[in-house]
Amino acid sequence: MDPHIIQHIQPEAWNYSNRIHLCKAISEFTHELLFDPVVLKKETLWTTYTLEVPNTTIIYQFNARRLFLDHWHIDPSSLIKLDDTTELPLSSIDFIIEFKESLGIPEALLPTYLEEITSTLYSAAYKYQNEKFDVNALTQASFQDIEHAMTDGHPCFVANNGRIGFNAQDYLQYTPEADTTFQLVWIAAHKDRAAYTAIESLPYQTLLQQELGDELIQEFQQKIKDLNLEVSNYIFMPVHPWQWYNKIIRIFAADIATQKMIYLGLGDDHFSPQQSIRTLFNASHPEKLYTKTALSILNMGFMRGLSPYYMRSTPSITSWITDLFQEDSYLNECGFTMLGEIATIGYRNLNYEPLGRSVAHNKMLATLWRESPIHLLKEGQHLMTMAAFLHLDSQGKALLPELIKASGISTDEWVQRYLKCYFSPLIHCFYAYELVFMPHGENLIMLMEHNIPVKAIMKDITEEVIVFNEALELPEHVQRLYTKATDETKTLSILTDVFDCFFRFMGSIFETQSTYTQERFWYQVAQCILDYQKQHPEFETKYEHYDLFATSFKRCCLNRLQLKNNMQMLDLADPIESLQFIGALENPIAQYQPKPHIHHA
Repeated sequence: MDPHIIQHIQPEAWNYSNRIHLCKAISEFTHELLFDPVVLKKETLWTTYTLEVPNTTIIYQFNARRLFLDHWHIDPSSLIKLDDTTELPLSSIDFIIEFKESLGIPEALLPTYLEEITSTLYSAAYKYQNEKFDVNALTQASFQDIEHAMTDGHPCFVANNGRIGFNAQDYLQYTPEADTTFQLVWIAAHKDRAAYTAIESLPYQTLLQQELGDELIQEFQQKIKDLNLEVSNYIFMPVHPWQWYNKIIRIFAADIATQKMIYLGLGDDHFSPQQSIRTLFNASHPEKLYTKTALSILNMGFMRGLSPYYMRSTPSITSWITDLFQEDSYLNECGFTMLGEIATIGYRNLNYEPLGRSVAHNKMLATLWRESPIHLLKEGQHLMTMAAFLHLDSQGKALLPELIKASGISTDEWVQRYLKCYFSPLIHCFYAYELVFMPHGENLIMLMEHNIPVKAIMKDITEEVIVFNEALELPEHVQRLYTKATDETKTLSILTDVFDCFFRFMGSIFETQSTYTQERFWYQVAQCILDYQKQHPEFETKYEHYDLFATSFKRCCLNRLQLKNNMQMLDLADPIESLQFIGALENPIAQYQPKPHIHHA
């Protein structure tokens, strides 16, 4: 065995990872009202709390600050576990078992959830041991160096790095933090199983030419001819090597035996996995398309497959959204843009198809090509994932204040510029089209100039866009985006997805790691909305109807979803119905509610 595989699993890294992870677990579970810590003593800034383990004499004790949106900012160095006066070692796994009743994890799913927690700790220890850049260095780092330096995964989820299915060698080969590249496996897929779909300007031959080049195309075609088969009956498609060796060879064995699928060999280009693990950046030719492949590992409440049925409508959705936004002068003014998902191949497994399209086995073989953001760069600009704005290094230092320092402008101005290119477009899409995204950190790429955000680039659009507007005319292939929802649920697409799942953490970083306060940050968020509303009086009735300044809003609990069913967190046919709400959160911008207009007779 290569000893390199386990070198990060050692006491210091493991203890550090457990401590940081436990702070997150206590913070997020308390945020979702699964826990109710008790005040031990109050000081000006910090309060000491205890959390009792049910039916034992064990307590967890820590210092925390309760911030806006009921965010619990815990000082990691203060966390201790006591049995009477004896201090016990900190362990996230013990913690989950101790609180399994409070967390309501079904007995049958507990081992899998624990495996996801262990795996999350395993990768945290790896990142701690292999940290190449502290936050100062990251202000100067390249797009892909920043991508691979990210440590935390989704800010809300406690088990956010499960990747169940990868072995230790796979981990070092296929995860973003391992920072390696690999080649894709190419197969020939028979046209009675596979279909190529793309935007009009990208016929199959053109895509092949771009991705493979003449020499490789001829080599692959020759392999088919050598089998006395007709080249024109096949579509060439790339497959993630892990998927090929672990899933396709066995599950699609009948198709290989009947030559519906033919192994062609490896492509020339080397790809680098992104945080979203099945999205691959072309490291050999960064200007070429991203390739997104099915990867049947369990990660954060879902098997990360890719549906061949959805693939058929993906390019049409890209074209529709592009056309819709192209004419929109406000979005152009904000610089908001999207990476088109411009070509797809989906392969249907006819043996499993009768079992239902949503079955994981029917999402094992599909590929999507997405535009690269590289061609959007101008002189003096660079790219970074928006997840970087929440990043902390192994010293617990946040990148955000360092970026702002390096930008040379005031925090106020930086925040205004950021909100204008990220948040204003989301508000506009919401009010103008009733169209919403899943705009968390990993789904956005920020285009930066001297560390100042100048453009937000949305990715993962076709799988995660929702249209609430029934009056919006949707072409046939785009109709799957429409979702019926209540007015309250519609506003949660901003109040939960942006406020609670992203700005809550940004506000905490400002409050605890800079001289800029959370109050000032939320004031700027309110100003951004008010500026937009002033500029767009035509949506006035909608502002009253969909009130982003409401005093409070429903508390949406993501961990409760995962704890309830970590194999399939949402019913994808009706995701909104699956959501879990407990209690309410006070809206940090409610105090800036504009005065109602008095209409004189």
